Amino acid sequence: MNKAQLVKKIIASLTDNLGILEKAARASHEEATHESSKAESKYDTRGLEAAYLAGGQARQAKEILDSIKIYESLPLRNFAPGESIASTALVELDTDGARSTYFIGPRNGGLEVRHHGKEIMVITPQSPLGQNLMDKTAGQRWTTKLADSTVKYQIVSVL
Repeated sequence: MNKAQLVKKIIASLTDNLGILEKAARASHEEATHESSKAESKYDTRGLEAAYLAGGQARQAKEILDSIKIYESLPLRNFAPGESIASTALVELDTDGARSTYFIGPRNGGLEVRHHGKEIMVITPQSPLGQNLMDKTAGQRWTTKLADSTVKYQIVSVL
């Protein structure tokens, strides 16, 4: 599987999210500065709420832009058989008989992209699953207790 193409899809998804967020931030800013948002009484907080929303959206847009820059300069690594999982690994994992594919990325855990007909989820090394995967190799198994059940994991492949 071509990781460079996968990273391009991650960047494209982040870029789409950035565009949506920037549009929402502009709308919130316009709402905050529009004359109809002026407080009519000391209890009228419409303008203030819109300003807080616009500020939060602007911060989130900056985080996405920072993520795009990180992914654009991310050095990709191909993993040889028997090599331990590390950043940029593409991991196929069997979880109680269900297979999933994960990309170990530096940011944006939870982002899902479709690549070569597979749904691939970005996870970070800091996430609980990422912590469990780091330094393991293909073929390794482990179990984890979740609530009242035990979940069995097996690493199918590492690319």
